[in-house]
Amino acid sequence: MTARTVSPSEAQELMKNGSTLVDIREPAEFLREHVPGAITFPLSDILLGKKIKDLPVNHPVIFYCLAGSRTAQNEDVLIRAADPSAVLLLSGGINAWKSANLPTIEDKKFPLPIMRQVQIIAGILILAGVVMGYAIDQSFFLLSGFIGAGLLFAGVSGWCGMAVLLSKMPWNKVRN
Repeated sequence: MTARTVSPSEAQELMKNGSTLVDIREPAEFLREHVPGAITFPLSDILLGKKIKDLPVNHPVIFYCLAGSRTAQNEDVLIRAADPSAVLLLSGGINAWKSANLPTIEDKKFPLPIMRQVQIIAGILILAGVVMGYAIDQSFFLLSGFIGAGLLFAGVSGWCGMAVLLSKMPWNKVRN
């Protein structure tokens, strides 16, 4: 079985007719912004083999993430998690939903997604290393090199030490 993709407007119409929209992003991402009426069921739980309960059998289940990559890469897992419902994937994720000028629920008191925080901090540290390397001492260039090597390692291995560290920060703890 394969899942077909649907546009945001198709998904909105299907939701009006009883389909369930499932956000597979992590809880902090969902709490910061999500589609009205969507339920959260993180991909990390699905990969652990958890099944989504109480899904409509007669209506399709539509999965979405930020840009559509996670849903497309994990299509087989999502199909098994939603069994026996028909599975659809929202093309372009919540980004496409917003581009179509469809509503979202946004709560800016929740932190930015961890990977955006990593990008911001890595950018600041690399820039600081370059500026201080030119202005103060060339050994500060090592800071930029170290951060670049860390980003390379994260990309190759799939493990990011900075993301792990940031996830433990108090502002990133999910509050109920």
